[in-house]
Amino acid sequence: MPNRRNTPPAPTGMYGKSKREPASTIEAVALGLSLAWFALTALIFLVLEPRGVFSEPGGALRFVMILMVVFLPVAMIWVTATSMRSSRVIREESLRMQSTMDTIRTAYLNQFQGQNAATEPSVSKKLDEIAAAQRKTETALAMFSSSRPAAPPRPTAPAPPPSVDSEDQVALPLGTTAEDIQPPLVHDDFIRALNFPETAEDKAGFAALRRALKDRSTAQLIQASQDVLTLLSQDGIYMDDLRPDMARAEIWRRFAAGERGRQIATLGGVRDRSSLALAATRMRSDPIFRDAAHHFLRRFDRMISDFAEAATDAEISDLSDTRTARAFMLLGRVAGTFD
Repeated sequence: MPNRRNTPPAPTGMYGKSKREPASTIEAVALGLSLAWFALTALIFLVLEPRGVFSEPGGALRFVMILMVVFLPVAMIWVTATSMRSSRVIREESLRMQSTMDTIRTAYLNQFQGQNAATEPSVSKKLDEIAAAQRKTETALAMFSSSRPAAPPRPTAPAPPPSVDSEDQVALPLGTTAEDIQPPLVHDDFIRALNFPETAEDKAGFAALRRALKDRSTAQLIQASQDVLTLLSQDGIYMDDLRPDMARAEIWRRFAAGERGRQIATLGGVRDRSSLALAATRMRSDPIFRDAAHHFLRRFDRMISDFAEAATDAEISDLSDTRTARAFMLLGRVAGTFD
């Protein structure tokens, strides 16, 4: 008994279709026509004209003519049959390919809408790092909020006059808060805080963030930026993936001065169509996202107006490359701020 395991499988064609196919209607018709033509020529040359082909002068030429009359129509029949068969196979393969493309397109749309399919390992690792950095930032915010000293209570009785030994003490007026005695925030810390820490081990980034959060207006902008970055990440939009066209510092100064329109349209340098489409759809359909985006845009507008007055061109360029500025470019273009 032969070994079935060593028997090679039957050859297959494209999409696993067997090459050994039964004869179709086209081959059956071609075979019938060929047999009919052979029968007709045999009847004409063998029955109606039983003379030999070489018995008369020019018999060789007559023999060639007989061969052409007999076999040329048969050849044409089979050429036509082969062409029709090839056309049918091509049509079937085209339909099968179209069906496969439709299946792939449907699966892609389902994956895009559901956002549940597994991504590539490198992308997943990058997203995990960003999520860990965001959790680290939220932890730092919570720690700062819990450890922030409260403002001193207003005294009910006037303070006694200072003694001779208190000449080195600074007298503060009533109602002075902790923010009033904080040193001004330097631009380097401000820019680094708006970019947020790069990783969970970015100690310099977290230190700059803690110093920036002590300033009330900066803390409000950072909170608004963190809100929109978190909402955008829910749709798979991350600022590190965007590569916007950077505008000159002069354009930022004109925007800070209140200029609007096409003259400052280059500030909306985000060209990623998928991010713009997702953000625009979220802006129309999600009122929470829309309110957070408009609140963030207002905060950033106020900040840039104050920042551009004292900042250098290099500092403005560094600010425009932060994650907060990229979110402003994206949402500002979606909201029509640069139109």
